[in-house]
Amino acid sequence: MAKSIETDLRLLQKRVDQYISQFKEGYFSPLAMIARFSEEVGELAREVNHVYGEKPKKDTEDDNSIENELGDLMFVMLTFANSLNIDIAEAFHQSMTKIESRDKNRWTKIEKVCEENESN
Repeated sequence: MAKSIETDLRLLQKRVDQYISQFKEGYFSPLAMIARFSEEVGELAREVNHVYGEKPKKDTEDDNSIENELGDLMFVMLTFANSLNIDIAEAFHQSMTKIESRDKNRWTKIEKVCEENESN
C-alpha cells in the first residue's frame, strides 16, 4: 500500500529536522529563511530562463537543472516550515481544499476526467 502524501511530507520534514538539529546554529530566523527562499526562487527562475528562455548559459557557468533547483527550494520550504512549527502536510491540505473549491469551475475540464468523476 502506498504511503499518503501527508505521511511522505511529514517524513521529509522529520529528515530535514534531523539534519538541521545536528548543528549548533540550528534553524535560521524567519527573516533569514524568507531571504533564502527568495534566493532559491531566483536560482530556479535563472535555470528556467536558460532552458526555456532566450538567455543561454555562458560557457563558464556550471551545468545545473530545474530538478536540482526545485529540490533546493523544497528543502528551504521544509526548513522554513520546521522553524515555525508548521505541519506542511496540513498546510498543503488546507491549500488544496481551498483551491479545489474556489477553482472547481474555473478551467475547462477534460471530458474523460469529468466522466470518471461523475461515475464515482
